[in-house]
Amino acid sequence: MAILVDDPIWPAHGRLWAHLVSDADLEELHAFAAAHDVPARAFDRDHYDVPADMIPRLVAGGARHVDGKHLVRALIASGLRVTARERRGL
Repeated sequence: MAILVDDPIWPAHGRLWAHLVSDADLEELHAFAAAHDVPARAFDRDHYDVPADMIPRLVAGGARHVDGKHLVRALIASGLRVTARERRGL
């Protein structure tokens, strides 16, 4: 089991944002996020949105830095991925 964080390429609120995911278990993800002061409000169904300046601390805490394609493949393989269709409630 691993916690993964991708590159911060998503602009919002004057910052760049990345995604923090687990490749196996949401409980593992929530525990890691809580232990590293990622606010619960940052959770979005299958990932946490994290600002670029938080990434070094997350990596130092054990998250693996991967590119976005690797992160999405790992999330899909885990069975945790929430699709765009599911997000829209279809």
